Amino acid sequence: MKKLAFLSTDNLDDFFVYDELLVAPFAKAGWQVDTISWHRRNINWNEYTAVIVRSTWDYQQHPEEFLSTLSEIDQSCARLENPLRLQQWNMHKTYLKDLQAQGLTIVPTLWLTKFNEHQVAAQFNEYDTDCLVLKPVLSANADDTFKLTVEELIAKSNELAEVFADRKIMVQPYVKTIVEEGEYSLFYFNGSYSHAILKRPASGDFRVQEEHGGQLLPYQPDDYMCQVAEQALNAMPDSSLYARVDLIRYQDKWAVMELELIEPSLYFTLDTQSPQRFVEAFLQRIER
Repeated sequence: MKKLAFLSTDNLDDFFVYDELLVAPFAKAGWQVDTISWHRRNINWNEYTAVIVRSTWDYQQHPEEFLSTLSEIDQSCARLENPLRLQQWNMHKTYLKDLQAQGLTIVPTLWLTKFNEHQVAAQFNEYDTDCLVLKPVLSANADDTFKLTVEELIAKSNELAEVFADRKIMVQPYVKTIVEEGEYSLFYFNGSYSHAILKRPASGDFRVQEEHGGQLLPYQPDDYMCQVAEQALNAMPDSSLYARVDLIRYQDKWAVMELELIEPSLYFTLDTQSPQRFVEAFLQRIER
């Protein structure tokens, strides 16, 4: 059998992982899957035909080391998916600027090189909002994401200065439709639509991830949503094996919250045919 590696991490005890649903269809297609932590050293990547980045859900804590691992794989005989160039582009959320330049709607964002209470506070008036969201430009899993009123900003100023010391941050208005309606994720394998879900946060929260209590439901997107998602894919600097486009409703438009190309959960449990579609998309790319 041909050998394929899923790139993961050391400890996934606090996460929901669905990639094991790919093992059987890959085996049926003649591929053995090994799951390897990106932290491991001295791996002979030449033993693998391809390495697919999957549950590397702590990479944001060690970005340079993670990129070093990806570069090592890219320089081996193994095919890296998604491509290194694409992951480098997607690692910092400043890629949203590129999407905006291509005509896509994103949530209005102030980009700061470090935390500045006065600059952040000014955005309450700028965005005409009573609540802001602060998060790192390099982040995953909603780590170090803060939802703040004016009073909370003042009260947490010292904590925020410490959390965001020497870290670039983004400041956005809190969009209430995330709680009132939810966030939509559309999944594409080798550029073709696979499935979609609706993610709703737990009561009293605004984060939609399962790890934070979010609720997940299958969803059938309309043509307009698909058009926006495909416009985002067309703005990428390279093609992808997998892509997740996260959309929210913002001022009667679909805004791109994220274009996930490194390690998005693909929620294979919510569409029984999606694992097979993923394997077929991989085979199309590897055989061309």
